[in-house]
Amino acid sequence: MSEPAAIAAPAALRGQAEAVAGALPPLLAAAERLAATLVLGAHGRRRPGLGDEFWQYRAAHEGDSLRAIDWRRSGRSDSTFVRQKEWQAAQSVLFWIDRAQSMSFAGAVERTAKADRARVLGLAVAILLNRGGERIGLLEDPEPPRHGAAQLMRLAEALAAADGAEYGTPPECAMPPGARAVLISDFLGPWEPVLAVLAHAADRGAKGALVQVLDPAEEAFPYRGRTLFRSMGGGVSHETLKADRLRGPYLARLAERKARLADLAARTGWQYLCHHTGEAAQPALLWLYRALEESF
Repeated sequence: MSEPAAIAAPAALRGQAEAVAGALPPLLAAAERLAATLVLGAHGRRRPGLGDEFWQYRAAHEGDSLRAIDWRRSGRSDSTFVRQKEWQAAQSVLFWIDRAQSMSFAGAVERTAKADRARVLGLAVAILLNRGGERIGLLEDPEPPRHGAAQLMRLAEALAAADGAEYGTPPECAMPPGARAVLISDFLGPWEPVLAVLAHAADRGAKGALVQVLDPAEEAFPYRGRTLFRSMGGGVSHETLKADRLRGPYLARLAERKARLADLAARTGWQYLCHHTGEAAQPALLWLYRALEESF
């Protein structure tokens, strides 16, 4: 009986691999198109240090070398000035993109699923960071963050695979000191893992951005009368004859969760955005990119 099992396993693995590979071109193409909508200048840090871009002049101090002095600028005044360049050392940015069953929800056939928006948004900002020379990686990946096209492909492969869990939770893993991170999820699952990850990040001096992706139906709760609510994975269900009576308590719980996310982000030096799949992705991408820029 072991021989058929040995034959079936590679066949199943090949089918899964082909399914993942088939999703890569559309995912990469969509992320590239989204990234192309932002016209960005050179990626800098707005701090003095090593680099090629001029940042500012400052008055010369005792200890500055003669080579550092800008004699042309100094010749126009009675003071001596040093020409500073903008620091452009590479930074590590780690991503966690929720791919659990809850992210497959779409409240209308014409809207994209939360998971699709999260994948494209995360990969698009990874493309922009990669172009700026940053090292990128996944929070759950044991391999260190890297730069380059091959690393983007590794990220796309991982993001194309689904997670069988009902609700996603960010992984508990060590962040490099001073790293930056991006967590994209509906954040409707257990609260404790989110709290633990941001507390760990704060201890390591790591900062970043939380992007909560919700469908407009999850914000509006447009249900009335007899309704069967079932989680996307099928593990949780609830039937009611008067769904409209649940609207108030549900909206209160959702508002509480959003407020807790915003407060946690503020207390740990992170930034928080709630993005809806009924909106264009470009504003969220610009916000996310700028949030990371400001944290460097």
